Amino acid sequence: MSTGTEPPHVTAGGVHGATRAAVPARHLRTDRWWLAPAATAAGLFAFVVYSTWRAFANDDYYAAPYVSPFYSPCVAENCEPMRSGPNWEVFGGWWGLSPALLILVFPLGFRLTCYYYRKAYYRGFWASPPACAVAEPHAKYSGETRFPLILQNVHRYFFYAALPVAGILTYDTVLAFRDEHYAWGHMGLGTLVFLVNIALIWAYTLSCHSCRHVVGGRLKHFSKHPVRYRLWSWVGVLNGRHAQLAWASLISVAAADFYVYLLATGAFDDPRLF
Repeated sequence: MSTGTEPPHVTAGGVHGATRAAVPARHLRTDRWWLAPAATAAGLFAFVVYSTWRAFANDDYYAAPYVSPFYSPCVAENCEPMRSGPNWEVFGGWWGLSPALLILVFPLGFRLTCYYYRKAYYRGFWASPPACAVAEPHAKYSGETRFPLILQNVHRYFFYAALPVAGILTYDTVLAFRDEHYAWGHMGLGTLVFLVNIALIWAYTLSCHSCRHVVGGRLKHFSKHPVRYRLWSWVGVLNGRHAQLAWASLISVAAADFYVYLLATGAFDDPRLF
């Protein structure tokens, strides 16, 4: 029911409900508060566009000895020579689909349900809320208690899935110390790109709130669990930089993929450091 005190053209609900103070202005902020959510939305949108293009490309993701993190583990015939053991080309066709569509679901699910990314796209894309002290435009708020946002609760399980993915990317980084003939002792610019990327991937993964809960949650007495307390403390330090690590690892994984793409398309040869 309208009280006659809500601002013009605004439905009586949410922060403009009858039980809330009637403030005609949408907010009292004078700074450019919209820059942060706009930049967040632009950055995430750019990554979505780029990763979608690369995932569906199904090409130019392997340049010995490097394999794109978007396509790792590389289960296509293009990457068979880089590994010993089973014949990886069993997954090479995938009915014409890109193998990245199978692989990316795990790290993508981990990031989409991440606490920081939730805040980022809630604010950046559907203004819930767009900034501190700025009311969201929605009349009602149900949080993450209803479908589809209730699915955010599976974040911990995506964390478990992200651990082996990070392990596989670590293996790929080790293989980056081989040359194009698969002889050890090589170090190129791509090796450094992969080293930086895997360091940021692990830092972001371990800074996750779920990781912090796994190592130190549900403990009543830290004094009785000194090892878990020490791990919890270390993860807590990383957790304080979770937002920065989220962006840094997002940029690094795209950069690693793009570097492999440039090598695979023959744009230049990998500069060898030693």
